[in-house]
Amino acid sequence: MPIVDVSPGVSLAYETFGDACDAPVLLVMGFGAQMIAWHEDLCRALAGRGRYVIRYDNRDCGLSTTFDDHPVDMDRFIAAVSSGDLRSALAMVPYTLQDMADDGLGLLTALGIERAHVVGSSMGGMIAQTMAISHPERVLTLTSMMSSTGESAYGQSRPEAQAVLFSPKPADREGYIAAADRELLWASKRYGNTAVLRELAARSYDRSYYPAGVGRQLGAMILSGSRADALKELRVPTLVIHGLDDTLIDPSGGRRTADLVPGAELLLIPDMGHDRPRELWPEIIDALEAHTG
Repeated sequence: MPIVDVSPGVSLAYETFGDACDAPVLLVMGFGAQMIAWHEDLCRALAGRGRYVIRYDNRDCGLSTTFDDHPVDMDRFIAAVSSGDLRSALAMVPYTLQDMADDGLGLLTALGIERAHVVGSSMGGMIAQTMAISHPERVLTLTSMMSSTGESAYGQSRPEAQAVLFSPKPADREGYIAAADRELLWASKRYGNTAVLRELAARSYDRSYYPAGVGRQLGAMILSGSRADALKELRVPTLVIHGLDDTLIDPSGGRRTADLVPGAELLLIPDMGHDRPRELWPEIIDALEAHTG
């Protein structure tokens, strides 16, 4: 697995699919998830449509750089945010979504790619939006998938889904894998599959079990604030994809993103939750091929 320096002190693990002469598509994964959550079969299928596909581990996840010197006490952090003490909350978190966006752009630079189509899922959608806002000259097209704008009135999680997201997972391998069943709560109602969830959990655990990074990523996401005003000014061709079964980020987050970005296309997919079930890959890949064409 190649690992490359993208900035002083930060290295990212990445993998590519397809011909480097084809149009580059950078896949940005979400909160606490490793790049393998972009299934390799999905990456190969997209590469088969004439795209050079790049997936990578965000900082504090997988095989990329971790920030062990900056532990985050989640109870203190949540208390500070809840009380409105953002100064204290900011002091606890060592980086922002902008830093994570700069990581992805730094990866493109390291690979000799000046501009790319950027596709982000969940928190990865927020990172991808931030890339397009801060460096539109580097982003050929933006695809924001199952994500939101940072505004509190849109894309909120259902309480039961949020409870699962924030509940600690068992540290032992068997318990960690079994806990993946809880993610059915936000998966596609029609296609949700515990075997698929457990398989990814097992691969993730064996590849890199690292729960400490979750708190820092969460802090960066919570403290990023609203991107609404910046999205209104965005002139990057944008596709917004959201599943109507999504209970982790309500579809209002996708609708709001598409409403804000001038000319954005909105694709709402029935039977899709906060996941990408294999049964829906043809529709997703067709949409990405058309948008990045």
